[in-house]
Amino acid sequence: MYCSPFRKDNHPSFKVDYHLNVWHDFGTNEGGSIIDLVMKMENISFHEAADKLEKRYASASIETDTFSFHRNNINDSIPSFGNESSLFVLKILPITHPTLIDFVRERKIDLELANRYCKEIHYRINSRNYFSIGFRNDKDGYELNSPLGFKGCISPKEITTVRNNRNTCLVFEGFWDFLSYLTLQNVKQTKHDAVILNLIANVSKAMDFIKSHKDIYTYLDNDEGGQRATRLIKETCPSINDRSAQYAGYKDLNEYLRGKKLVQQKQQSRGMKR
Repeated sequence: MYCSPFRKDNHPSFKVDYHLNVWHDFGTNEGGSIIDLVMKMENISFHEAADKLEKRYASASIETDTFSFHRNNINDSIPSFGNESSLFVLKILPITHPTLIDFVRERKIDLELANRYCKEIHYRINSRNYFSIGFRNDKDGYELNSPLGFKGCISPKEITTVRNNRNTCLVFEGFWDFLSYLTLQNVKQTKHDAVILNLIANVSKAMDFIKSHKDIYTYLDNDEGGQRATRLIKETCPSINDRSAQYAGYKDLNEYLRGKKLVQQKQQSRGMKR
């Protein structure tokens, strides 16, 4: 644990997970990837943050998709270059690249289902090309996730809502959890409304949408961030249904799905409520 670089913090509450390459500030319930950290610390866009990291690690021949934290002082991982650059989207198409198809299958998601909600996005940063799975948000940005562990976004970053004019709302942290829910339900689309936060700190952005529903079911991560977000929602909507116990022992709904797939050969499917 570290002291937060964003605020006065007498008691360390800033965690870096070196295995998952993510950070979380428990004082503000914010978190994300190393690119999200650079964006927040320097108040810059995704494109600018990626450019800074690109320049910082260029001499080490590190690909953009493999930017990661290292076990040193957190401030040592934050570059301080001033030149701007842009991320150029080259093309957006259905998921067809073999690497991304394998990535989807590793997540135990059917390719047809993934293509219903996601795209294959090719983009350029500086003079180098990359591709990722992209999930569209409500402001026409895209959440990006690559097989090498890169997580970022094509700005603006925002929540994603599924609007079916229903009284029930399902709440997910990430798009893999949403797709996992559909897979476990054996459906291509939900009949309910849903919101995908795309970042746990986005829960405040989703509150107006969430509280407009009579019945609320949360499928957030089984970690401190997920529990905090669930409690925050419950403060406004006391009657929410927290479904995280259904995948207790797993970090999130997708890990539950992947673990379940491993044992399905030996036992009957347990299914999932709602």
